[in-house]
Amino acid sequence: MDKHSLISISDLNKEEILALLKRAQEFEKNPNQRILAGKVVASLFFEPSTRTRLSFETAVNRLGGRVIGFSDPKSSSQAKGESLKDTIMMVSNYADLIVMRHYLDGAARYANEIASVPIINAGDGSNQHPTQTMLDLYTIYQTQGTLENLTITMVGDLKYGRTVHSLLEAMHHFKPRFKFVACDELRMPEQYKQYCTEWGIEYEETREFSPEIINQTDILYMTRVQRERFSDLMEYERVKNIYTLTASMLTGCKPNMRVLHPLPRVTEIAQDVDDTPQAYYFEQALNGLYARQALICRALDL
Repeated sequence: MDKHSLISISDLNKEEILALLKRAQEFEKNPNQRILAGKVVASLFFEPSTRTRLSFETAVNRLGGRVIGFSDPKSSSQAKGESLKDTIMMVSNYADLIVMRHYLDGAARYANEIASVPIINAGDGSNQHPTQTMLDLYTIYQTQGTLENLTITMVGDLKYGRTVHSLLEAMHHFKPRFKFVACDELRMPEQYKQYCTEWGIEYEETREFSPEIINQTDILYMTRVQRERFSDLMEYERVKNIYTLTASMLTGCKPNMRVLHPLPRVTEIAQDVDDTPQAYYFEQALNGLYARQALICRALDL
Protein backbone atom coordinates (compact mmCIF):
# COMPACT_ATOMS: atom_id res chain seq x y z
CA MET A 1 0.00 0.00 0.00
CA ASP A 2 1.22 3.50 -0.80
CA LYS A 3 2.28 4.99 2.56
CA HIS A 4 0.43 8.19 1.68
CA SER A 5 -2.88 6.46 0.93
CA LEU A 6 -5.70 6.38 3.46
CA ILE A 7 -7.88 3.29 3.11
CA SER A 8 -8.84 2.58 6.71
CA ILE A 9 -8.63 4.72 9.83
CA SER A 10 -6.35 2.00 11.22
CA ASP A 11 -3.73 3.16 8.70
CA LEU A 12 -3.10 6.08 11.07
CA ASN A 13 -1.48 5.81 14.49
CA LYS A 14 -2.27 8.13 17.39
CA GLU A 15 0.56 10.55 16.62
CA GLU A 16 -0.50 10.82 12.97
CA ILE A 17 -4.10 11.47 13.97
CA LEU A 18 -3.09 14.24 16.36
CA ALA A 19 -0.80 15.78 13.74
CA LEU A 20 -3.65 15.79 11.21
CA LEU A 21 -5.97 17.45 13.73
CA LYS A 22 -3.36 20.16 14.31
CA ARG A 23 -3.05 20.67 10.54
CA ALA A 24 -6.84 20.88 10.22
CA GLN A 25 -6.85 23.55 12.92
CA GLU A 26 -4.36 25.56 10.86
CA PHE A 27 -6.55 25.24 7.78
CA GLU A 28 -9.57 26.41 9.76
CA LYS A 29 -7.67 29.63 10.43
CA ASN A 30 -6.61 29.96 6.78
CA PRO A 31 -8.31 27.63 4.28
CA ASN A 32 -7.26 29.58 1.19
CA GLN A 33 -3.68 28.76 0.23
CA ARG A 34 -1.79 27.78 -2.95
CA ILE A 35 -0.29 24.56 -1.63
CA LEU A 36 -1.75 22.42 -4.45
CA ALA A 37 -0.79 24.68 -7.36
CA GLY A 38 -0.04 22.41 -10.33
CA LYS A 39 -1.64 19.34 -8.71
CA VAL A 40 -4.60 17.41 -10.13
CA VAL A 41 -6.95 15.42 -7.88
CA ALA A 42 -9.35 12.87 -9.38
CA SER A 43 -12.73 12.67 -7.63
CA LEU A 44 -14.31 9.29 -8.50
CA PHE A 45 -17.72 8.82 -6.89
CA PHE A 46 -19.31 5.51 -7.86
CA GLU A 47 -22.00 6.16 -5.22
CA PRO A 48 -24.06 9.30 -4.51
CA SER A 49 -22.57 11.91 -2.20
CA THR A 50 -23.09 15.57 -1.41
CA ARG A 51 -21.01 16.63 1.61
CA THR A 52 -18.04 14.33 1.08
CA ARG A 53 -17.65 15.05 -2.62
CA LEU A 54 -18.24 18.79 -2.37
CA SER A 55 -15.99 19.22 0.66
CA PHE A 56 -13.17 17.34 -1.07
CA GLU A 57 -13.56 19.39 -4.22
CA THR A 58 -13.78 22.62 -2.23
CA ALA A 59 -10.67 21.59 -0.30
CA VAL A 60 -8.73 21.14 -3.55
CA ASN A 61 -10.02 24.39 -5.03
CA ARG A 62 -9.23 26.44 -1.93
CA LEU A 63 -5.69 25.05 -1.94
CA GLY A 64 -5.13 25.98 -5.58
CA GLY A 65 -5.39 22.54 -7.19
CA ARG A 66 -7.59 21.20 -9.98
CA VAL A 67 -10.29 18.55 -9.84
CA ILE A 68 -11.23 15.99 -12.50
CA GLY A 69 -13.60 13.06 -12.26
CA PHE A 70 -17.27 12.21 -12.01
CA SER A 71 -20.10 12.13 -9.50
CA ASP A 72 -22.27 9.70 -11.46
CA PRO A 73 -20.76 6.44 -12.79
CA LYS A 74 -23.37 6.49 -15.57
CA SER A 75 -21.39 9.36 -17.08
CA SER A 76 -18.17 7.33 -17.00
CA SER A 77 -16.95 4.36 -19.03
CA GLN A 78 -18.24 2.07 -16.27
CA ALA A 79 -21.59 2.46 -18.02
CA LYS A 80 -19.95 0.81 -21.04
CA GLY A 81 -18.72 -2.09 -18.93
CA GLU A 82 -15.24 -0.86 -18.03
CA SER A 83 -13.81 -2.64 -14.99
CA LEU A 84 -12.76 -0.84 -11.82
CA LYS A 85 -9.19 -1.95 -12.50
CA ASP A 86 -9.12 -0.31 -15.91
CA THR A 87 -10.72 2.88 -14.59
CA ILE A 88 -8.19 3.23 -11.78
CA MET A 89 -5.19 2.49 -14.00
CA MET A 90 -6.40 4.98 -16.59
CA VAL A 91 -7.13 7.77 -14.09
CA SER A 92 -3.76 7.21 -12.41
CA ASN A 93 -2.20 8.51 -15.64
CA TYR A 94 -3.96 11.85 -15.28
CA ALA A 95 -3.99 12.69 -11.57
CA ASP A 96 -1.62 13.06 -8.62
CA LEU A 97 -4.20 11.69 -6.18
CA ILE A 98 -7.46 9.72 -6.42
CA VAL A 99 -10.34 10.28 -3.99
CA MET A 100 -12.79 7.42 -4.40
CA ARG A 101 -16.18 6.39 -3.05
CA HIS A 102 -17.53 2.99 -4.02
CA TYR A 103 -20.55 0.89 -3.09
CA LEU A 104 -18.50 -2.31 -2.58
CA ASP A 105 -16.68 -3.12 0.66
CA GLY A 106 -12.95 -3.33 -0.02
CA ALA A 107 -13.04 -1.45 -3.34
CA ALA A 108 -10.68 1.26 -2.09
CA ARG A 109 -8.12 -1.28 -0.90
CA TYR A 110 -8.28 -3.05 -4.25
CA ALA A 111 -7.85 0.27 -6.08
CA ASN A 112 -4.82 1.06 -3.95
CA GLU A 113 -3.17 -2.21 -4.95
CA ILE A 114 -3.22 -1.26 -8.64
CA ALA A 115 -3.01 2.55 -8.65
CA SER A 116 0.27 4.35 -9.27
CA VAL A 117 -0.85 7.34 -7.16
CA PRO A 118 -2.19 7.55 -3.59
CA ILE A 119 -5.83 6.66 -2.90
CA ILE A 120 -8.05 8.31 -0.29
CA ASN A 121 -11.06 6.20 0.62
CA ALA A 122 -14.16 8.42 0.66
CA GLY A 123 -16.33 5.48 1.76
CA ASP A 124 -16.49 1.85 0.61
CA GLY A 125 -19.84 0.13 1.11
CA SER A 126 -20.61 -0.50 4.77
CA ASN A 127 -16.93 -0.93 5.57
CA GLN A 128 -14.95 2.26 6.29
CA HIS A 129 -15.18 6.03 5.97
CA PRO A 130 -11.86 7.29 7.37
CA THR A 131 -12.11 10.90 6.18
CA GLN A 132 -15.47 11.26 7.92
CA THR A 133 -13.78 9.89 11.02
CA MET A 134 -11.08 12.55 10.86
CA LEU A 135 -13.64 15.34 10.71
CA ASP A 136 -15.58 13.63 13.50
CA LEU A 137 -12.44 13.51 15.66
CA TYR A 138 -11.76 17.16 14.90
CA THR A 139 -15.33 18.06 15.84
CA ILE A 140 -15.19 16.05 19.06
CA TYR A 141 -11.93 17.75 20.04
CA GLN A 142 -13.35 21.15 19.06
CA THR A 143 -16.45 20.73 21.25
CA GLN A 144 -14.99 18.80 24.18
CA GLY A 145 -11.45 20.18 24.38
CA THR A 146 -10.13 16.62 24.52
CA LEU A 147 -10.52 13.20 22.92
CA GLU A 148 -9.74 11.35 26.14
CA ASN A 149 -12.16 9.47 28.41
CA LEU A 150 -15.40 10.48 26.67
CA THR A 151 -18.73 8.68 26.64
CA ILE A 152 -19.92 8.30 23.06
CA THR A 153 -23.42 7.04 22.31
CA MET A 154 -24.04 5.70 18.80
CA VAL A 155 -27.66 5.45 17.73
CA GLY A 156 -29.42 3.86 14.74
CA ASP A 157 -27.79 1.91 11.95
CA LEU A 158 -24.77 0.39 13.64
CA LYS A 159 -24.73 -2.65 11.36
CA TYR A 160 -24.19 -0.93 8.02
CA GLY A 161 -22.95 2.45 9.29
CA ARG A 162 -19.38 2.78 8.07
CA THR A 163 -19.01 6.09 9.92
CA VAL A 164 -19.53 4.48 13.34
CA HIS A 165 -17.26 1.57 12.45
CA SER A 166 -14.40 3.90 11.57
CA LEU A 167 -14.98 6.18 14.57
CA LEU A 168 -15.00 3.22 16.95
CA GLU A 169 -11.62 2.07 15.65
CA ALA A 170 -10.09 5.56 15.82
CA MET A 171 -11.23 6.22 19.37
CA HIS A 172 -9.40 3.19 20.80
CA HIS A 173 -6.39 5.49 21.23
CA PHE A 174 -8.31 7.71 23.65
CA LYS A 175 -9.95 5.45 26.28
CA PRO A 176 -13.62 5.99 25.34
CA ARG A 177 -16.79 4.44 26.73
CA PHE A 178 -19.36 3.44 24.13
CA LYS A 179 -23.11 3.00 24.32
CA PHE A 180 -24.62 1.24 21.30
CA VAL A 181 -28.33 1.97 20.79
CA ALA A 182 -29.88 -0.11 18.01
CA CYS A 183 -32.66 -2.56 17.26
CA ASP A 184 -31.75 -6.24 16.84
CA GLU A 185 -31.62 -5.94 13.05
CA LEU A 186 -29.08 -3.09 13.15
CA ARG A 187 -26.83 -4.00 16.09
CA MET A 188 -23.12 -3.29 16.06
CA PRO A 189 -21.45 -6.21 14.24
CA GLU A 190 -19.64 -8.76 16.37
CA GLN A 191 -16.25 -7.92 14.88
CA TYR A 192 -16.43 -4.37 16.27
CA LYS A 193 -17.60 -5.53 19.69
CA GLN A 194 -14.72 -7.97 19.66
CA TYR A 195 -12.43 -5.06 18.76
CA CYS A 196 -13.65 -3.23 21.88
CA THR A 197 -12.96 -6.30 23.99
CA GLU A 198 -9.46 -6.73 22.58
CA TRP A 199 -8.58 -3.10 23.33
CA GLY A 200 -10.22 -3.04 26.74
CA ILE A 201 -12.89 -0.54 25.66
CA GLU A 202 -15.96 -0.39 27.87
CA TYR A 203 -19.27 -0.69 25.99
CA GLU A 204 -22.89 -1.54 26.53
CA GLU A 205 -25.70 -2.41 24.12
CA THR A 206 -29.33 -1.47 24.45
CA ARG A 207 -32.48 -1.16 22.35
CA GLU A 208 -33.78 1.64 24.57
CA PHE A 209 -33.04 5.25 23.62
CA SER A 210 -33.67 6.47 27.15
CA PRO A 211 -33.12 9.77 29.02
CA GLU A 212 -30.64 7.94 31.26
CA ILE A 213 -28.50 7.05 28.24
CA ILE A 214 -28.65 10.58 26.82
CA ASN A 215 -27.85 12.24 30.14
CA GLN A 216 -24.66 10.19 30.57
CA THR A 217 -23.38 11.10 27.12
CA ASP A 218 -20.69 13.52 25.94
CA ILE A 219 -21.14 12.88 22.20
CA LEU A 220 -24.48 11.65 20.85
CA TYR A 221 -23.76 10.27 17.37
CA MET A 222 -26.98 9.79 15.42
CA THR A 223 -27.09 7.81 12.18
CA ARG A 224 -29.51 7.35 9.31
CA VAL A 225 -31.02 3.94 8.58
CA GLN A 226 -29.60 3.46 5.10
CA ARG A 227 -32.15 2.16 2.65
CA GLU A 228 -29.45 1.52 0.05
CA ARG A 229 -27.82 -1.13 2.29
CA PHE A 230 -30.95 -3.28 2.58
CA SER A 231 -31.66 -6.12 0.18
CA ASP A 232 -35.02 -6.67 1.91
CA LEU A 233 -37.10 -3.48 1.69
CA MET A 234 -39.69 -4.92 4.08
CA GLU A 235 -36.99 -5.08 6.74
CA TYR A 236 -36.04 -1.47 6.00
CA GLU A 237 -39.67 -0.35 6.39
CA ARG A 238 -39.84 -2.06 9.78
CA VAL A 239 -36.81 -0.27 11.22
CA LYS A 240 -36.45 3.04 9.36
CA ASN A 241 -38.22 5.22 11.95
CA ILE A 242 -37.34 3.35 15.11
CA TYR A 243 -35.25 6.13 16.70
CA THR A 244 -35.95 9.85 16.52
CA LEU A 245 -34.20 12.47 18.63
CA THR A 246 -36.35 15.46 19.62
CA ALA A 247 -35.44 18.65 21.47
CA SER A 248 -37.43 17.61 24.55
CA MET A 249 -35.21 14.53 24.93
CA LEU A 250 -32.20 16.78 25.55
CA THR A 251 -33.58 18.14 28.81
CA GLY A 252 -31.15 17.16 31.56
CA CYS A 253 -28.21 16.41 29.26
CA LYS A 254 -24.64 17.36 30.22
CA PRO A 255 -23.69 20.98 29.38
CA ASN A 256 -20.88 19.82 27.10
CA MET A 257 -22.99 17.26 25.23
CA ARG A 258 -23.18 17.71 21.46
CA VAL A 259 -25.27 15.94 18.83
CA LEU A 260 -23.37 14.80 15.75
CA HIS A 261 -24.58 13.18 12.53
CA PRO A 262 -22.66 12.36 9.34
CA LEU A 263 -25.66 13.54 7.30
CA PRO A 264 -27.91 13.39 5.38
CA ARG A 265 -30.59 12.99 8.00
CA VAL A 266 -34.11 11.78 7.33
CA THR A 267 -36.30 11.29 10.41
CA GLU A 268 -33.71 10.43 13.06
CA ILE A 269 -33.22 14.04 14.22
CA ALA A 270 -36.30 16.23 14.45
CA GLN A 271 -36.08 19.75 13.07
CA ASP A 272 -36.60 21.26 16.53
CA VAL A 273 -33.21 19.92 17.62
CA ASP A 274 -31.56 22.34 15.17
CA ASP A 275 -32.26 25.27 17.46
CA THR A 276 -30.78 23.70 20.58
CA PRO A 277 -27.23 24.43 21.81
CA GLN A 278 -26.49 20.71 21.56
CA ALA A 279 -26.95 20.56 17.76
CA TYR A 280 -23.56 20.55 16.05
CA TYR A 281 -23.99 18.52 12.86
CA PHE A 282 -23.83 21.44 10.43
CA GLU A 283 -20.61 22.72 12.02
CA GLN A 284 -19.41 19.12 11.86
CA ALA A 285 -20.00 19.13 8.10
CA LEU A 286 -18.01 22.36 7.76
CA ASN A 287 -15.12 20.73 9.58
CA GLY A 288 -14.97 18.24 6.72
CA LEU A 289 -13.31 20.94 4.61
CA TYR A 290 -10.43 21.45 7.05
CA ALA A 291 -9.93 17.77 7.86
CA ARG A 292 -9.87 16.85 4.18
CA GLN A 293 -7.44 19.63 3.35
CA ALA A 294 -5.10 18.12 5.94
CA LEU A 295 -5.56 14.61 4.49
CA ILE A 296 -4.98 15.76 0.90
CA CYS A 297 -1.72 17.44 1.93
CA ARG A 298 -0.65 14.28 3.77
CA ALA A 299 -1.40 12.16 0.70
CA LEU A 300 0.67 14.45 -1.52
CA ASP A 301 3.43 14.84 1.09
CA LEU A 302 2.99 18.61 1.21
